[in-house]
Amino acid sequence: MTLKESMNQLNNLLAGLTRDLGKVHRGNKTAAQRVRVGTIKLEKIAKVFRKDSVAAEKSGRFKSHKLRARARKIGSNTKYQK
Repeated sequence: MTLKESMNQLNNLLAGLTRDLGKVHRGNKTAAQRVRVGTIKLEKIAKVFRKDSVAAEKSGRFKSHKLRARARKIGSNTKYQK
């Protein structure tokens, strides 16, 4: 699975869980069951996402915000400019 696919799955699952949590708050028992099952799926998809994001970061396809901020800081610093 690619990083983009795992992000889409995670996003869709979270959207469904959010909808069902509102129903649980109103007392819907079936929605509570869906949330419980959804949290198990969430754990599995989150593990896949972590694996994909680490692999993407190591390969250079995905850079963290800290690295980009550091690059901007170094790029704007006259000490490092030629």
